[in-house]
Amino acid sequence: MATTTRNHETPTRRGPEAIGAAGLEATPTVWAVTYELLRALGLTTIFGNPGSTEQPFLKNFPADFRYILGLQEASVVAMADGFAQATRHPVLVNLHTSAGTGNGMGNIMTAFLNKTPLIITAGQQTRDMLLCDPLLTNRDETMLPRPYVKWAYQPARAQDVPGAIMRAYALAVQPPAGPVYVSIPLDDWDQPALGRAVVRTVSTRFAPDADRLRDFARRISTASKLALIYGPEIDRSAGWGAGVALAEKLRAPVFHAPNTERPSFPETHPLFQGMLPMAIGPLSERLRGFDLAVVIGAPVFRYYPYIPGAVLPPGCELLQITSDPSDAASALVGDSLLGDARLALEALWELVEPGSSRAAPTPLDRPHALPSPPGSPLTASEVYAALSELRPDDAIVVQESPSNMVDLELWWPTVKPGSYYTFASGGLGWDAPAAAGIALAQQHAGTGRPVVAMIGDGAMQYSVQCLAAAAQHKLKVIYIVPCNGEYAILKEFAALENTPNVPGLDLPALDIVSTARGFGCAAVAAHTKQELQAAFSRALRTDGPTLIAVPIQHQLRPLVPPVGTA
Repeated sequence: MATTTRNHETPTRRGPEAIGAAGLEATPTVWAVTYELLRALGLTTIFGNPGSTEQPFLKNFPADFRYILGLQEASVVAMADGFAQATRHPVLVNLHTSAGTGNGMGNIMTAFLNKTPLIITAGQQTRDMLLCDPLLTNRDETMLPRPYVKWAYQPARAQDVPGAIMRAYALAVQPPAGPVYVSIPLDDWDQPALGRAVVRTVSTRFAPDADRLRDFARRISTASKLALIYGPEIDRSAGWGAGVALAEKLRAPVFHAPNTERPSFPETHPLFQGMLPMAIGPLSERLRGFDLAVVIGAPVFRYYPYIPGAVLPPGCELLQITSDPSDAASALVGDSLLGDARLALEALWELVEPGSSRAAPTPLDRPHALPSPPGSPLTASEVYAALSELRPDDAIVVQESPSNMVDLELWWPTVKPGSYYTFASGGLGWDAPAAAGIALAQQHAGTGRPVVAMIGDGAMQYSVQCLAAAAQHKLKVIYIVPCNGEYAILKEFAALENTPNVPGLDLPALDIVSTARGFGCAAVAAHTKQELQAAFSRALRTDGPTLIAVPIQHQLRPLVPPVGTA
């Protein structure tokens, strides 16, 4: 079986000669030692929005570092998250004490659920004044980001700052990866250090228990009607090839786990059967007839909204493989095994019996019907159909238009690893800045891959400041904004939950094109298929970001489609 190569999230060791070349004084300061540690760890791109308590850290900013300015901390955190996911390497985020941490909290939560390794540092007031709570003191400094960081700490003394950052890095990259938080008083940076920082490496993956894996392989091999359910950990672990190989050997249908933020199986493959419903009853009904469901790299299950029913249909058992002990513990049913998704897939491929006796599933029916005559305004389906005709093979999609997600998946299926991103938290405001971070990663690596962000007109308002960073760095990102003038997804919730007359679901007139231009982006409105395709073609040739606003029809669909329909 062919395997893929993974980019290891481990620091680069540097000898004394390299440290000396950086110009450390005979008695270096905490500032100098910390920057040398950041160099050794490869944390030379810093995302932030500077404040008074961060300036002592940012002073004399080294020429070999790069500072990515975000105009609001929600955008800062999400840009860093997208960059970290796309580069497969942790990233340093610098926030402004409690105020900046508070601004960024929604996307810190998303980074935690995305399992993205972010090393978040925040300034703190001067140690000599902390007793009297001066302005901008971060009170109980480790409490604010909890529970959405793996570790939060303020060093007891200035000399512990480099060691705290090293510990934070080691925690951030170990599975499950995630953000960590270090609060640093502003007067710590000029204090004398104890010496050069200790640079360590840690493992970023672990293999599943061999005995338990063999038991799982036996149960998989003897299942008569088997369902494979793939989650985002497969894509994060560079396990696409291993996942395809296992499914083909078993001749088993593959579902995406509900609400998955990173597809992990080609959606045009004949074994692919779509994403499982995101509610208890419909999901159970979709698995009816299977005697074994195997969830790899996902929670069991990420539900929303509540539609009651049995967790599994009668006669169906469940196995789960995950690198996250919390996801293993929170599963409502089934037997769990801890381990890296790719390592588990590769080992299972060696252990399971071929599924030649199983009947291959019927390929997923994907009716590509469009209205005739064309809609005026266009439907969401027509928008994505028009874009799909011009789709570059290497394009990366970032999605935050939840009411139109099914249309996007129909016309723009994910067929390659690292080609689709969205948020795991359900909180809006991540994808627009994350798209800028992902595009920055492509620019940094020189891939030339364009990023196409599908963002609803309501969602676009949450972190619109990211457009300034996209323009400043001339990022190859195209924002497609379907404008329906409403929070359609909330109206669909209202229909499901029988909550009529909820206020605030219609949006005021939003001039998104003018807003984008004000931030320095090329921007245009497109009303027809021809205008949309012409604008998209220009955007693909443009050196920098483009926003295309597309008025679309008001369409409300069932929030959870009936089982058996697309």
